Amino acid sequence: MKDINKTPSLLKQAMSVNRRPFPWVKAFFAGVAASLPVLIGLLFGNLEYGLIAGMGGFTFLYFFNIPHAQNAKKLFFVVIGTTLASALGTLAAPYPLAAAILMGAIGATAVFIFGALRIAGPSTIFFVLVFALTTGMPVNPELAPVRAGLVFLGAAFSYILAMSSWFFNPHGPETNVVKRVYGELAAFVDAVGTDKFHEAKSRVMSVLKEAEGTLAAAYIPWRKTDVFNRLYVCNDHANKIFLYLLENFTEDHSKLPPELGKAIRELANSLDQKDKQIRKEIPQPDEMDEKVADLFMKIKDAYAIMNEQTTSITKEIHFSKPSIRMIFAEAFDKNSIVFISAVRFGVITTIAAIIAYEFNLERSYWVPLSCVAVLSGATIVATFHRAIQRGLGTIVGILIASILLSIQPSGYIIALFILVLTFITELFIVKNYGLAALFFTPSALLMAESTSHGSFSFSSVASARIIDVLIGSAIGLLGVWLVGRRSASSRLPRLITKTIRSQGQFLLLLFSEHGARGNVEESKESKKMQINMTNLQTLYTTAAGEIPVNQKAVNEYWPVLFSIERLGYLLRNCAKVEKRPVLSEEQLAQLLYVCETMAIAAGRQQSPSIKNVPDIESFPSIQNELIRLQNSLQMNTR
Repeated sequence: MKDINKTPSLLKQAMSVNRRPFPWVKAFFAGVAASLPVLIGLLFGNLEYGLIAGMGGFTFLYFFNIPHAQNAKKLFFVVIGTTLASALGTLAAPYPLAAAILMGAIGATAVFIFGALRIAGPSTIFFVLVFALTTGMPVNPELAPVRAGLVFLGAAFSYILAMSSWFFNPHGPETNVVKRVYGELAAFVDAVGTDKFHEAKSRVMSVLKEAEGTLAAAYIPWRKTDVFNRLYVCNDHANKIFLYLLENFTEDHSKLPPELGKAIRELANSLDQKDKQIRKEIPQPDEMDEKVADLFMKIKDAYAIMNEQTTSITKEIHFSKPSIRMIFAEAFDKNSIVFISAVRFGVITTIAAIIAYEFNLERSYWVPLSCVAVLSGATIVATFHRAIQRGLGTIVGILIASILLSIQPSGYIIALFILVLTFITELFIVKNYGLAALFFTPSALLMAESTSHGSFSFSSVASARIIDVLIGSAIGLLGVWLVGRRSASSRLPRLITKTIRSQGQFLLLLFSEHGARGNVEESKESKKMQINMTNLQTLYTTAAGEIPVNQKAVNEYWPVLFSIERLGYLLRNCAKVEKRPVLSEEQLAQLLYVCETMAIAAGRQQSPSIKNVPDIESFPSIQNELIRLQNSLQMNTR
C-alpha cells in the first residue's frame, strides 16, 4: 500500500507524461487486430462488414502483461461482452430511452466486475463504445445476429492474436515477478541497520503479495510445468528468508555483510535463464555469527533450488484465495465502494445518454461516450484529469479526423488509417491519456462515419463532435462532484473496524486447537480477512483521490492501514507453517480482546487504550505488529 499525497496542480498532473517505455510490439498487434478484419472485409467486397468486425479488435486492448491463464479467461469474457454489446446496440437503436438505460447498465456491470475482481484493463469504455457505435448504424434490428457475429469474429481473431504470445514466453510474467521478489529481498538485506529499513521492508511485502497473486492467477491445476514448479518453490523460499529476517534482524540491528545481498541479487539475475544452472560460487562473508550463518544457509538453499533438476521439484502447489462468489457477495454490500462506484457510473451515463437523445443531437452517442471516458478515472482526481485530457485531446483529434474524412478515404486507405491510428494510440496510452485521445478519436470517427451511411461536412462534423465532447465531459464532472464525492473517506472507519475484527478472528483460529487440526489457509476466516484487506486498500486509494481531499484519510489513516497490511501478511504466512504453538485460553482471550478493543476504537474514531499483547512463541513479529497497530490507532485519534 503506497502513501498518497495531495497533488498541487490538477492541470499540471493531467498534462504530465510518464516515463514508461513504449509498448512497440503490443501497439503493432493492436493495429493489426483492428485493421486486418477491415482488409478481409474489403477482399470480400464489403467494407461495412469489415469495419463492424474491426470493432471486435478492441478486445486486444484488454491484453496485458499478466499470466497467460488470467489473460485467457479475461479475454474470453471480453469477446462475449463485446459481442453481446453489439447485438443489444442493434436491437435498442429504434428506442432511444431503452438505449440510454442499456448503455448505463452495460457501463455499471463492467465497472462492478472489473472493480470487484481488480482486473487490469480499460474496464467499461470499449463495451460502451461498441454498443454506442452499433446504435448509430442504420436502424435495422434484423441485422443483430449478423453484426454480433461479425464482432465476434473480429474479437475471436484478437483473442488468438493475443494468446499467441504464450508460445514464445509461456511463463514470462511469473518469472519477472519472482525475479523482482529476490531483487527487493537483496535490497532489504542491504537496508538492515540503516534508515531505509522500513521502506525496504514495505517494498518486499508489496512485491511478495504481488508475486503470490500472479502465481495464483497463472496456476492451472491440470497443467503443471517444471518451470512453474521451480518459480513457486523459489517464491515460497523467498517468503521464508524474509520472515527469518523479520524475526531476527530489526531496524536497530547492525548492518549485514554485503556478500549476502550480492548473493541474493545474483540469484535474482539467474531466474530468467530458464534451465541454465548457476555455476558461480556463492559470495560468502568472512565472518558470521550464528544468526547470519543461518541466513546464509537459507540463501544457499535457494541456490540449491535453482540448481536442482526441475523434474525432482515435487513440492505440492497450494494457493489460498477467496472464491468468486465470496468476492461478489462482499462487493454487493451497500457500503462497498465498488458497488457505489458502479451505481454512480450507471446512473450518470444513463442521464448523459437521455439528455443527448432528448436534444436530438446528431450522433448523440458521442455525449455519453465522452461522459464514460471521463468517469473511467479510478478516483475523483483521476476523473478531473480525464476530463482535461479528454477535452483537449479529443478536440485536436476531431480536427485530425475531420481532415482525414474530408479527403473521403475509401477501401484500403481506411484500413491503413485505422492501423496507423490504433498503433499510435496504444503507443501513447501508457504515456498520457490525452495524447492517446489525439489518435483514438480519429480512429473511432472513421469507423462511425464509414458505417453510418451519412453525408460528411467538415465544419458540421467537427463542431458537432466538439460540442458533444464538451457536454459529455461536463455531465461526467458534474455527476461525480454531486454524487458521493466523499463517500470513500466516510466509510474508512467502518471498514478498518471490519478488517481488524476479521484479523482477530483469524488470529484466534491460527493459535487454537481448531487451527492445529485443520487447514487454516482455506478457512472462511482467512478468506474473509483477505477480502477485507483488498477492499480496504481500494477504499483508501479512492478516498485519497477525492476532491476536496480528506487529509485525515490520506495522512492520519496511512500508518494504521500500513500496519494492518503488515499484520495481514504475517498472519497469512504464519498459516503456512505446519507446527504452530497452541496458546492457552487466557492468551487467546487476551489476543481477541486486544483486536476487539482496536476495532471498536477505530469504528468510533476514538483512541484505544494500550492492552498487553501476550507472547507468541516463534512468532514475535506478530506480537510486535499488534503493538504497532495499537500505537498507530492512538496517534490517529490525537
